[in-house]
Amino acid sequence: MADEIHDRALCDCEIIHEEVVSQVQQQLCEKDTYIELATLFKLFGDATRVQLLHALEQHEMCVCDLAALLGVTKSAISHQLKSLRIARLVKFRREGQNVYYALADDHVKKILDMGYEHISE
Repeated sequence: MADEIHDRALCDCEIIHEEVVSQVQQQLCEKDTYIELATLFKLFGDATRVQLLHALEQHEMCVCDLAALLGVTKSAISHQLKSLRIARLVKFRREGQNVYYALADDHVKKILDMGYEHISE
């Protein structure tokens, strides 16, 4: 049954729609851009990182508070925050001995909000 549905979804035409292909080709980015975008989306593929981002969407927080909130070690939180920082999804500021993390910008909030909206439909 699944193979039958899959077979019906395939295009069985022999003609390439050159005008459509040409139009779309002009709109495509360089391969490296898609690799970078895929890497960004991979970061959203981990529930702990998404939970961290959602927490930071509510308020800036330090590693200790995030670890207590999520019930994981400070080391685990620091590791996840490093990945998010490298991807420019979070930023930090120092205040004495404490380091506080927050979402890097409104784009991150929009990505999260759109994701929540999508799964709520």
